[in-house]
Amino acid sequence: MKILYAIQGTGNGHLARAEDIIPALKQHGDLDLFVSGSQADIKLSYPVKYKSKGLSFIFGTNGGIDFVKTFKRNSSKEVYKEIKKFPVEKYDLVINDFEPVSAWACRKRDIPCVGLSHQSALLSSKIPTPRKIDPVGEWVLHNYAPVEKYVSFHFDRYDNNMFTPVIRSAVRKSKIETKDHYTVYLPAYDDKKLVPLLTRIPQVRWHIFSKHAKKPYHVGKLSVYPVSKDEFAASMTSATGVLCGAGFETPAEALYLGKKLLVVPMKSQLEQHYNAASLKQLGVPVLKKVKKKSLEKIIEWLDTDTRVTVNYDDNTAEAVALAVSLGTKQ
Repeated sequence: MKILYAIQGTGNGHLARAEDIIPALKQHGDLDLFVSGSQADIKLSYPVKYKSKGLSFIFGTNGGIDFVKTFKRNSSKEVYKEIKKFPVEKYDLVINDFEPVSAWACRKRDIPCVGLSHQSALLSSKIPTPRKIDPVGEWVLHNYAPVEKYVSFHFDRYDNNMFTPVIRSAVRKSKIETKDHYTVYLPAYDDKKLVPLLTRIPQVRWHIFSKHAKKPYHVGKLSVYPVSKDEFAASMTSATGVLCGAGFETPAEALYLGKKLLVVPMKSQLEQHYNAASLKQLGVPVLKKVKKKSLEKIIEWLDTDTRVTVNYDDNTAEAVALAVSLGTKQ
């Protein structure tokens, strides 16, 4: 069986998860990879057959999506051409991690396409939901990369065909320590905004990983680094706590590692507000924004030692096998 694994390349989480899903998919057939999107800082360690700009959301520098840059970099004509030309008919099955080009190509040509993503979990009526629902965001979730069948990942098993997060093997095998630093990953905030704020808490050692930093630099106890998969993992596995966006992979890994966790959902990003609702239900504190008025809540978090206990067994092979079986059933 020929399988295409189509991966969303906006952000690093999808590619990080793919590192463990790819070996499991290879057990079921001949596998090719397709990555679309332009916002990831890390690269797969496996050869990628197809690459595309796809439909990328561009992160801003003040806590949200930069809609002007997003609009400028996304051409609907180019995407339509890619959908029309993409050779999904070469494959018996497409496994889709919220990737729009292959999903729409499969829909137009009636090729089996099964979602295997965190975003698929947000289609369930059984998950915790944010207080405010954005109609545009809901439309995007349902239509950005449409699939009829799916297997999903979330912070808990709220529904059928839903699994707990894929934790990278590198993280599962890592030596967990507790040093005196806090790891920060807020991709929608510029380090030029984070540094002046966090240096107001001078007694704390911060490791800030920034999409906007080209090289490392240090201000007092605070260190800023470009995003690196290995360096970030080393920092997080040895951190006292993690301050990050309300994405999926980073909070999941922080929970798995038993770290203190504080999340900040990205503005105008409905998925992150769904995630924040689930994390809040688990007992994780949620911060609306990172600004001067937030310092009191950040200090309050630093002064507590509340940690959420989770049980994230390795169920990657089981989830992949279910996705393949859904795609091969007539």
